[in-house]
Amino acid sequence: MNRESCIVNHASCIMHRASLLLIAVCCLLSASSAFADDLMLQDLIDDALKNNHDLIVSGFKVSTSEYRIPQAQSLPDPMFMVGYQNEGWDRYTYGEMEGAQWMFSASQMFPFPGKRLLKGEMAVRDAEGLKALYESKKVEVIEKVKELYYDLFLTYKDIDLIRDKTNLFSRMEDAALARYSSGMAPQQEVLMTQTEKYMLIEREEMIKQRQQAIEAMLNTTVGRDVNSPLGRPVEPVYMSYTRGMDELLNIAYEKSPEVISGEKMVAGAEAKVRMAEKEYYPDFTLAASLFKRRGEFEDMWSLTTTVNIPIFYRTKQRMAVLEAKSSLSEVHHELDATKIMLSSGIRENYSMLRTAEKLMELYKSGLMPKAYQDFESAIAGYTTGRIEAITVITRLKALIDYELLYWSQFVEREKAIARLEALTGGSSQGEKEK
Repeated sequence: MNRESCIVNHASCIMHRASLLLIAVCCLLSASSAFADDLMLQDLIDDALKNNHDLIVSGFKVSTSEYRIPQAQSLPDPMFMVGYQNEGWDRYTYGEMEGAQWMFSASQMFPFPGKRLLKGEMAVRDAEGLKALYESKKVEVIEKVKELYYDLFLTYKDIDLIRDKTNLFSRMEDAALARYSSGMAPQQEVLMTQTEKYMLIEREEMIKQRQQAIEAMLNTTVGRDVNSPLGRPVEPVYMSYTRGMDELLNIAYEKSPEVISGEKMVAGAEAKVRMAEKEYYPDFTLAASLFKRRGEFEDMWSLTTTVNIPIFYRTKQRMAVLEAKSSLSEVHHELDATKIMLSSGIRENYSMLRTAEKLMELYKSGLMPKAYQDFESAIAGYTTGRIEAITVITRLKALIDYELLYWSQFVEREKAIARLEALTGGSSQGEKEK
């Protein structure tokens, strides 16, 4: 019986040394990462605004639309005609016959007054709408960078917490080994403690896998190679959020890039309606002609005006007006829908922000300190044999969960603020926590 006890004790010692080795490796990895360059959020945002491919494409669309403005405001190209008129079929009669002549003509089409201004206005409104969409895209990119940054920060924080709590399980393991060696506890308590510790190490590896996926998405958003190295995110500074719901809604309706884009689209659609109504009126083409003759025949000239007659207005101009008005109604409803979705998004994220703050306060001031006290009391009671191992393990797991949940809510709060900033089209007003 003593021999079997020695064998079991030896096996437990080996497992204990292995666990200490794993903890040492984790500490070394943590120490090495501490020397890595800090990852700054603003640096990522600056890189994303310069290198994000979707944003670059959107910027080119704005430039392309601006090139269309002077084109729309310009007159149509003038026309130049050269021709020859001959009398007879058998020979070249220029200079011999009265009707033989060279003909030169230049003509210019002039749209009905007001059409050029409306075409220019349409092009300007389209460019303004695309520019507003570009600003909206910038806000979306910034929001996405922030959310990925906070998610990456959370993975690092979770790994730190897990490594820290692994040390607490080592304390529990030492107590279990001491009780087992003195015959006060069965071997099952030692194995149960060690299993819980290895489950934490397994959880850490799973978080590392998620960390790599987030880094790849962050690099893609910033416009870097997917395998570009990233440092450790700097812990965000807690900022008290002072804006209320009504203030956020007013700011959003005034400054949101999506609302501004919708308003520009409405203005552009209104200009298209006015342009379609102008098509009821004809355009004018002025032409000056010269008839060059030789010899005793004097040169001739002429001035002519050509006017198009919109006689098919029932199937052409009227339908164009109805089409433009239908498009105007469409963009009006799209703008209303945008405002409704904006309001819904602000209310949802504002609620998430305030809920996260309440939960953080609950974890920080209530549950976490009490859970830590319960663990210390339980581990002391377990050492003296007054409390069972399962009680200590349960309280330690609760402590771990509360700390992980605290930082999870911290990140959810920061992400909600980032989304509110995107919805309101600007930076959030907050104050650093003293």
